[in-house]
Amino acid sequence: MGTVLLSMFVSLDGFVNDPQGKVGALYPDPAVLMETAFMQDSIRDTGAVVMGRRAFDMGKPDDYVGQYEYQVPIFVLTHHPPAVAPKQDEHLTFTFVTGGIEDAVARAQAAAGDREVLVIGGANTAQQALEAGVIDEVEIGVAPLLLGSGTPLFGPLRHPVRLERLRATDIGDATLLRYRVIR
Repeated sequence: MGTVLLSMFVSLDGFVNDPQGKVGALYPDPAVLMETAFMQDSIRDTGAVVMGRRAFDMGKPDDYVGQYEYQVPIFVLTHHPPAVAPKQDEHLTFTFVTGGIEDAVARAQAAAGDREVLVIGGANTAQQALEAGVIDEVEIGVAPLLLGSGTPLFGPLRHPVRLERLRATDIGDATLLRYRVIR
């Protein structure tokens, strides 16, 4: 089974979005990011994605087929699946999971096989996954920006999560930090 990787970009002060819920300041030039070795490796290595419903709704789900960077099965953690499923094809499918983060990750692992399961798009989803103990590695892109407020990536945890540093890499002006969760 592949690694379950929590991967998010944050501001230097730890926010995943600004007070209005926008993420654009963290990604000043998405086209440049898409051309980096980091993104190309991530696209190649990812076999399935787990994301929260708010992150799913931030995009235009009907435009994901052929355009979203991860053309793999996507498992959306939600309490209320949409009445009408978004467009899908043989590469990109959506499964709306109401059984909790453990269920979403288990389904994603089954779909991904030996490839990575990427947990992205949502501080709440990230926090649930850490609390449930389903994350193997944490990858944080730190943008050179102080937002001052917004949604923090890490909230209160019931138990500390110990990490072992794997690497630190520059991606343009951002710094990418990758850690293994110590169990």
